[in-house]
Amino acid sequence: MFIRIVKLTFQPEKVEEFKAMFEAKKELIRNFEGCEFLELYQDKNEPHIFFTYSYWQDEADLENYRNSDLFKEVWKTTKAWFGNKAEAWSVDKLVSLA
Repeated sequence: MFIRIVKLTFQPEKVEEFKAMFEAKKELIRNFEGCEFLELYQDKNEPHIFFTYSYWQDEADLENYRNSDLFKEVWKTTKAWFGNKAEAWSVDKLVSLA
């Protein structure tokens, strides 16, 4: 398993549209084969910046999602709202304390 972190910077006037779109699609994304966890964060000081954290069983599952009609639809819509290029990282969790 690994974690995918994506930083999304939107045009400020598109924030509410993004939040509504994410609300409508979050269950489909979370239930995509191989996705085990999904969270969305909004920056406290710059509310037009968001981060998604998703846990994937393996790289092939993430690639299947990235090649899916669902991803293409979501990405096409959100990309038009970007204020800056998206940034993404695939990371391994080393420590987790609760």
